[in-house]
Amino acid sequence: MSMPVFAQNAAVVNGTAIPSARVDAMIASLPQGAQGDSPQIRQAIRDELINREVLLQAATKDGLTKDPLIQQQMAIASQTVVIRAYLEKYIAAHPASDAQLHAQYDEIAAKMKAQSSGEEYHLHHILVDNEQQAKDLIAKIKGGASFEDLAKQYSKDPGSAKNGGDLPWSPADAYVPEFAKAAEALKQGQITDTPVHTQFGWHIIRLDGERAATAPALPPFESVKSQLAQEAQKQTVQDLESKLRGQAKIQ
Repeated sequence: MSMPVFAQNAAVVNGTAIPSARVDAMIASLPQGAQGDSPQIRQAIRDELINREVLLQAATKDGLTKDPLIQQQMAIASQTVVIRAYLEKYIAAHPASDAQLHAQYDEIAAKMKAQSSGEEYHLHHILVDNEQQAKDLIAKIKGGASFEDLAKQYSKDPGSAKNGGDLPWSPADAYVPEFAKAAEALKQGQITDTPVHTQFGWHIIRLDGERAATAPALPPFESVKSQLAQEAQKQTVQDLESKLRGQAKIQ
């Protein structure tokens, strides 16, 4: 005995049935945390599906479903649904183990440590538009004028001028090459004898401190585990795509 029409279908629009299973599929596709099943939600989804159906019927009557471009877009949308379902199933069957995630965490920590090797410099600088002005300021500093006061008054660097030209501890490669080379050649407390020209203008640089670089602290494993798992999933998908392409005959 067949089920009643109202049990099989959420609605029938101009003779076209909207299956109740489509309501279930819409509920399942709701964003995480918004999922639920209640008469109110089902009614809202039913109304949305009816709206979609009347619009689809109007578009079909207008001939859009026969448009080659629209047909290709429909094919792509269909592919997307199937591929997403396949990848979700594959990822669920090939989860990254804790051991793999720990290895990934350790690899990141090692890279951060390697990148932080070398020296960090604490610098002050003044940036001006022309070489002669920079030379004049160097003469004033060597004559006893305050580097910080001159930086506040003349420096064109908006990030450091208000702080007297103070730059945070940074490795040399944080700066453009000409600036970095000049800074590395200084001794503590020394300023550049001649202005340093870069793409930004003319600099006067003072070295205030030098120390071994320290690696930034990596958050605890548990706090980044979910992020590591997401990266592992991306790699799993990339490996799968490479494997399938390698097995495919592509002409």
